[in-house]
Amino acid sequence: MNKYRATHRLLRQTSRSLFCSDSSSRNPIDGYSCPRFSDTAKQRQNLEHQTRCFRTGARGGGIGRIQARDFGSGSAAASSSSTVRRNPSFATLNSDDVAYFKQVLGEKNVVQDEDRLESANVDWQHKYKGSSRLLLLPRSTEEVSKVLQYCNSRRLAVVPQGGNTGLVGGSVPVFDEVIINMSSMNNIISFDKVSGILVCEAGCILENLILFLDDQGFIMPLDLGAKGSCQIGGNVSTNAGGLRLVRYGSLHGNVLGLEAVLANGNVLDMLGTLRKDNTGYDLKHLFIGSEGSLGIVTKVSVLTPPKLSSVNIAFLACEDYLSCQKLLSEAKTKLGEILSAFEFLDGQAMNLVLNHVEGVRNPLPSSMHNFYVLIETTGSDESSDKEKLEAFLIRSMESSLISDGVLAQDINQASSFWRIRESAPEALARAGAVYKYDLSLPVEKMYNLVEEMRVKLGQSAYVVAYGHLGDGNLHLNISAPQYDDEILAQIEPYVYEWTSQHRGSISAEHGLGLMKANKILYSKSPETVQVMASIKKLLDPNGILNPYKVLPHSLTSES
Repeated sequence: MNKYRATHRLLRQTSRSLFCSDSSSRNPIDGYSCPRFSDTAKQRQNLEHQTRCFRTGARGGGIGRIQARDFGSGSAAASSSSTVRRNPSFATLNSDDVAYFKQVLGEKNVVQDEDRLESANVDWQHKYKGSSRLLLLPRSTEEVSKVLQYCNSRRLAVVPQGGNTGLVGGSVPVFDEVIINMSSMNNIISFDKVSGILVCEAGCILENLILFLDDQGFIMPLDLGAKGSCQIGGNVSTNAGGLRLVRYGSLHGNVLGLEAVLANGNVLDMLGTLRKDNTGYDLKHLFIGSEGSLGIVTKVSVLTPPKLSSVNIAFLACEDYLSCQKLLSEAKTKLGEILSAFEFLDGQAMNLVLNHVEGVRNPLPSSMHNFYVLIETTGSDESSDKEKLEAFLIRSMESSLISDGVLAQDINQASSFWRIRESAPEALARAGAVYKYDLSLPVEKMYNLVEEMRVKLGQSAYVVAYGHLGDGNLHLNISAPQYDDEILAQIEPYVYEWTSQHRGSISAEHGLGLMKANKILYSKSPETVQVMASIKKLLDPNGILNPYKVLPHSLTSES
């Protein structure tokens, strides 16, 4: 205890001399002063920035025999060997179908307007485009049930759609599937302040739920960069991970129950609100992460933790990846239960954000660094939590794990730090074409893949890495002036093979969608995939729910 007090005293008394190379310096973000950790490394030149213009790739369309194309992992061009063919057993929409949907949903909720269909047919990255001629907007579980019952009887394929923020082509049609958009089902049904259990409809936007819970003194266990657009039903259907999984775990643990509509219109009421329920098979887990291929999620119940009063955020610099690893290990040990986020981005990612996202400033402007880490702690004792974090940072500085750093002094600075990390996808989209890979890997091996890809690609592309280091999730991004089959051939299947050899997952949190449906065997055994196909056949015998996604096309092309 005496040693701790002495260390804390040292921190308070010498913070300027220890942490500031210039005691009069102020952090440029929002004009607020922050404690700084001294940069003992030599000044480096800014990473070379290659100017790229954003280009929308070619996209498949129409409803012919060979229409939609497998865009690889971000490429709008694809090899003919990966072409997807429309399932000939599916019916084609006709006027009688439209008349029935109008009878069930009302005229204004059956959309045939070309402009609205255009936006619903394409993903936000403009990589995947379908040719659906109908967008349906159900307002209740009963309406979803009637729509699916009809579509199943007619063998009309459907694609469930939420905020359409996915990265793997899972939420847009491949051909002419009917789009069932859940945005009109956006009601909060109930919230229990004693248990913290929220029950809501699938179309609720994540950020709206976050704001609602904030007013109640609680938080969502899930937080994403796309929270302003994504919907909770889509989050559950893709088992979205997000920024705070290291603290609160995955949706498999936070979702207590759900309601789902099967392909034949049957409603599965699994909307439990119990923490403990051991009666039979826990079927809700089949629908969490199934990407709408087994049923459409219409309601969810989520266990939400109370909002804690003490939140601290540090933005740090490390000179090598080994230091990032050691810093993570030390954070888990020394910060323990208050550690709520541990994010990283490399120098290349930081450079892109600074150059392509308006209003973002470097919290550590004296020089560029090889790696950056964002640490968040959340607890109930502000004084104790801050002391613990500051003591941890002092030790990390003394052991050379970090070379520079800054602590947020208010909510504006905290938001500006988070914006850097959350803006990486936006920066990549602005920089040009991008091949995106969402991988789970052993933390100690994670950055080896990044370095190998840089050697493999040389000057032909710009390799960028960031992600959730706290839970071993790497977002590997390969940026190029434009999509190029030669670049794609150098990336794939190498990335998938490397991940498989290191017993990783080719999809950490984004799902498989269309992009990785045929790649699932890199992460799952043939026997496991066959069982998945059997479950799909049992729950959706006609294969109408989000076809061509999740499972290999060879297993699902014919009903």
